[in-house]
Amino acid sequence: MIRPTTARIDLAALQSNYRQIVRFLARERPASPPGTIAVVKANAYGHGSAQVGRALEEAGADLLACADIEEGAALRAAGVRAEVLVFGALSVSDLDGLFDCELTPTISTPGAARAVEAAAARYQRRLRYHLKIDTGMNRLGFRFDNLRRTLPELLSSNHLQLDAVYTHFATADDVRSGVFDSQRTRFEQAIAEIGAMGGRPRYRHAANSAALLRDSRVWFDRVRPGLLLYGIVPPPLASTISLTPVMTLVSKVVAVKGMRPGEITGYGARFTSEGPMTIAIVPAGYADGLDLRLAGRGSVLIRGRRAPIVGSVCMDMLMADVTGTDVSPGDEVVIIGAQGDERVDVREMAAGIGTIPWEVVCRLGLRIERVYG
Repeated sequence: MIRPTTARIDLAALQSNYRQIVRFLARERPASPPGTIAVVKANAYGHGSAQVGRALEEAGADLLACADIEEGAALRAAGVRAEVLVFGALSVSDLDGLFDCELTPTISTPGAARAVEAAAARYQRRLRYHLKIDTGMNRLGFRFDNLRRTLPELLSSNHLQLDAVYTHFATADDVRSGVFDSQRTRFEQAIAEIGAMGGRPRYRHAANSAALLRDSRVWFDRVRPGLLLYGIVPPPLASTISLTPVMTLVSKVVAVKGMRPGEITGYGARFTSEGPMTIAIVPAGYADGLDLRLAGRGSVLIRGRRAPIVGSVCMDMLMADVTGTDVSPGDEVVIIGAQGDERVDVREMAAGIGTIPWEVVCRLGLRIERVYG
């Protein structure tokens, strides 16, 4: 049985988005188009990593990226054969998974370098890795201004082979910030310094979806589209790439009821009707990943019309104002997606509640069935 609230995942749209990104890169830099690293971390941004990983591989992706070894193991269990890069920290992980699942680690700290070196020696393997450089975000990565002291031991390892060097931008989606250019310059300097120390990576990468759209100087040898794969353009940026949203979140009306003037609906009595009104009850709530702030700020689509969310977003349901619309139990409700000529997209929903699109899709709960087509 499938609950009324489901996420429809259009794998053909996903594959089209991937190919459109590849075509865009080739068109903009025909002499040497960068390759891609398809980002499928966080359950493929809520879309389902197993199905998404296989679909991307079918579309031509030869390198996927996930957050940790456990996510990489799940991709392998799903039958993904492409190379899988692990972005996250490794020093406290069970490193056997790197070898059991044939994963490519990121080494971002001296402690991780020593731990992975010891594991590779135990397996009698020479393991390829990506080296992460901290160019100013101050999260993971070897500090760009301390490489002469921290890198020699790693670069001289007998069991680890430098395959790629990368960094992560803190403000790729903020065109007003000067941090982006500072990080770009620091990364270029770090690449030169690594070369001077004898490091010979096969390629370099730095651009997430926002940086991919913003500045071709940071494409380097590969780019890392995440949000773009799923048909969502990082705000406030625009894109000329022809993309299709991959996810449609739908439910059904389970009840319709009238309210008299002065009556309330929802927890906290935060909404009081000013006149006679009709509300539809929809079985989707914060336990499904919907944000409490949607009440009074967001809308759903019913019968091709916008229906404002009123009262409160409850654990398992929400209420929508359908006054003046002929609505019945069983009618389809679109929470994210299109119905008729109307659309509620992820960017709109995120803007309405003061968050980012990444959070909206990644928060969708596991009890929401993903239906693939």
